[in-house]
Amino acid sequence: MINVTFAEHELNAIDYERFNHPIPCVQRRIEVLWLKSKRLSHKQIADLAGVCVNTVTKYLELYDKGGLDEVRKVNFYRPESELEKHIESLEQYFREHPVSSIVEAMAKIEELTGIKRKKSQVRVFLRKLGMRHRKVGSIPANADPAKQEEFKKKALSQA
Repeated sequence: MINVTFAEHELNAIDYERFNHPIPCVQRRIEVLWLKSKRLSHKQIADLAGVCVNTVTKYLELYDKGGLDEVRKVNFYRPESELEKHIESLEQYFREHPVSSIVEAMAKIEELTGIKRKKSQVRVFLRKLGMRHRKVGSIPANADPAKQEEFKKKALSQA
């Protein structure tokens, strides 16, 4: 059983943050500290807080190690894609050579980096780069090529 002592200002912070901290898992940790300040056993604290006895011990060791600041720290696991290492070169390439489909982008990414990803992952990656799917218009079946050339010349001369 770990014996910890709390200063008066820490007890005030604990009492406030057990209901008002923005992260629920930190609220639970602080609740365990508050129950410990009431001199309850680890078993009682575990029952009241809805955690395991080992978790109570872990939270108290966190407090003992670094105080309330250590208890407030939350390190969520956020995996990072291997493509992140190549983000600048891929972004530059795709800006200079836009792809017409996700399948083409998959092939280019594999060719440039050696990393193979599925369609959904490539789509998310390209969205992260700020690129998005664009719909392309179709040319009507009975279009007049001469009128199109004339229109292109007018558009270029006005620009």
